Amino acid sequence: MESVVNPWEVKGDINYEKLMQDFGIQPFSEKPDHLLFRRNIIYGQRDFQRIMECIKNKQPFVLLTGLMPSGKFHFGHMFVAQQIILYQALGAKIYLCVADVEAYNTRLADLEELRKIAIEEYLTNYIALGLKPKNCDFYFQSERSRDANKSNKYYNLAGIAARHVTQNEINAIYGEINPAKISSALLQVSDILHPQLIEGPIPTIVPVGFDQDPHIRLARDIVQRMSQFNFIQVSSTYHKFLPGLKGGKMSSSDPTSYIAMTDSVEIAAEKIKKHAFSGGRNSLEEHRKLGGVPEIDISFQYLRCFLEPNDKKLAKIEEQYKSGKLLSGELKQTTIDLLIKFLEHHQEQREKAVNKIDKFLKN
Repeated sequence: MESVVNPWEVKGDINYEKLMQDFGIQPFSEKPDHLLFRRNIIYGQRDFQRIMECIKNKQPFVLLTGLMPSGKFHFGHMFVAQQIILYQALGAKIYLCVADVEAYNTRLADLEELRKIAIEEYLTNYIALGLKPKNCDFYFQSERSRDANKSNKYYNLAGIAARHVTQNEINAIYGEINPAKISSALLQVSDILHPQLIEGPIPTIVPVGFDQDPHIRLARDIVQRMSQFNFIQVSSTYHKFLPGLKGGKMSSSDPTSYIAMTDSVEIAAEKIKKHAFSGGRNSLEEHRKLGGVPEIDISFQYLRCFLEPNDKKLAKIEEQYKSGKLLSGELKQTTIDLLIKFLEHHQEQREKAVNKIDKFLKN
């Protein structure tokens, strides 16, 4: 299938090396010691050394990221969630944007419903995963802040940014898009840059999937033309996409393509058993002879990305699967056992998180 990767659609086979070459994304020269970095799940970067210098020298920096409140919070959303919590622990101030205006313009035209999804699905799960209210500015695009000064800076910047971009540039970055998407793109620029109007010029990291890179490119281009603000150029990192349970892309309209954080352990286990695409062979004899293919096995990908933090244990599982010693069903059961432990703990934390939500809604 032809590959399509843009902020509103991802489909086909993703060639990460080609994306990096096409858009000038670089490999890492230095990176934090975290599972997502060690295992090359976070795959590329722009100007990340600036952030590493802040981390090493305990200097202030900002993380800006957004969430699209389009449905259930599932394991595909965990990559960004884990990075938010990592950078907060490393000293970053977190700016966490609910892209409800973009969602309204491109997906679900009901702002109240979008707000409800953002809080009940996304914010609650972020808190359960470890997000702290201290040094966290959680906001909605549709209602930036009760602080007029902060709000004015945000919305004014979105308007001013329009002066510094041409229609030809929009077309080159995004292709032919409608006015609603153009408006959303300019608001995204303000999301990315406005923390520097509040904090002063400060290094800013924006962790994204490759589909969101057009927003990064537009913001970086505009930074170079808005000399009156003295912005520090934006840094970014890029993570791979977690495939759906059946292989290919996850679909929010197909619950059997993902595991949600609110799935019961019974439902989650059943999804792995019935729907998780296997890298095993067609017969026991063939599997023993040729071994499994962990690169395409969804159970193994869940272990690699989330459930098995011990690198040595993961390497042993991979070796046994490739050699044919470990069967596909046994690999699925290992994944199910760890998944159940994770969900039981997480859902306990979710219940506690509900009482902490108000601390994040005071900005």
